[in-house]
Amino acid sequence: MKLMEQTFAALKSQNKTALMPFLTVGDPDVETTVEIIIQLEAAGANIIELGVPYSDPLADGPVIQRASQRALKHGVTIRTCMETAVKAREAGVKMPFVLFTYFNPALQMGLDLFFEEVKTHEISGLIIPDLPIEESEDMRRRADEAGVSFIPLVAPTSHERIERIVGNASGFVYCVSSLGVTGERSSFHQGVDEFIQTVRKYTDIPVAVGFGISTQEQVAHFSQICDGVVVGSAIVREIESVIPLLNDVETRQQGLLQIRNFVAQLKA
Repeated sequence: MKLMEQTFAALKSQNKTALMPFLTVGDPDVETTVEIIIQLEAAGANIIELGVPYSDPLADGPVIQRASQRALKHGVTIRTCMETAVKAREAGVKMPFVLFTYFNPALQMGLDLFFEEVKTHEISGLIIPDLPIEESEDMRRRADEAGVSFIPLVAPTSHERIERIVGNASGFVYCVSSLGVTGERSSFHQGVDEFIQTVRKYTDIPVAVGFGISTQEQVAHFSQICDGVVVGSAIVREIESVIPLLNDVETRQQGLLQIRNFVAQLKA
């Protein structure tokens, strides 16, 4: 059984839901990203999405866009992100890594090399938000050959496409809780709970929800109807807020602890 499947199965046996943080690799720098990943696992995270910084992130709101800009200034590439996963694993992190990237960085690397690197850098899953199901067959085949889960996004507007999208999923299905780009929200798409239940009718693999989830109350709500809850912008914003602490050797641990506490309270 693959690591991600093991993780979901273990949580299901305990009647628990996966907490799945997203962060932008290289924000504020690669070394700090590794330390943050360690803190996220210590805070109770179960699976982590490693965001590849991109200059034109169509699905990302302003918080993650700023994080991408900071990371790109350090020259962070898709290869850097995969190397960061290995560094975190070497530091003792056990949870699965999901690489969140747009299609172009993978294409620019060359797809043969990209999947070779994914396979050798302990990446459990891939999310490519700008690759629609109609254009994803080659990537899904390559991912399957590499033993990596190709995780689709399905939105409330997918309607008649839901069955087709989730029918080709592996790892988990990523349900988009609200329309538009990522970012913290106080409310979600009307009927999102019913939408998630509809998705569940078409698949036996785990279902996770993300986009806009930022509070303990929201995590608790979606935990009742999903196998995993993704929190992205709220964590990236928290990282952004403590960058001055992280950049000072005397306050670095304080900044890391603040991030850890923020994530821990999401699961409380």
